[in-house]
Amino acid sequence: MNDKTVIVGIGNILLGDEGIGVHVVSALRSKDLPSNVEVIDGGTATLDLLSMISGVSKLIVVDAVKGKGEPGSIYRFTPDDIKTEKKIATSLHQIGLLNVLEMAATIGEKPKSTVIIGIEPQNTDWGLEPSTKIKEKIPKIIDVVLKEIYA
Repeated sequence: MNDKTVIVGIGNILLGDEGIGVHVVSALRSKDLPSNVEVIDGGTATLDLLSMISGVSKLIVVDAVKGKGEPGSIYRFTPDDIKTEKKIATSLHQIGLLNVLEMAATIGEKPKSTVIIGIEPQNTDWGLEPSTKIKEKIPKIIDVVLKEIYA
């Protein structure tokens, strides 16, 4: 296990707000991050993440999440919250992500800690850009991610 932190943005950028995770990590690349932090565009290929997250100390996932809140709501939870609490917000990609984390655990490479930052989408129809309401939340989402890096 090393002290590496990986931030992964997940989402389909063809479906408006569903791609918010990818848009956030794209914006994060312009920030001055510590040398032990890697930012990854995970797109929709969660299985490919196995090799990228193996053995990292901290994993931060950013994704669209349907939690029945107001569009733009920001959620913070862990994979254990999803497994044990059926009423928790559910990510559009959680099954794939949870499977990848279980595979990493099976081979002894599970990240020491994993946090999911979810954003309630407003519009998941065809479109390359997030809705205005969600796009305006990107600076706040980045602040939440930066706090997780240093937590």
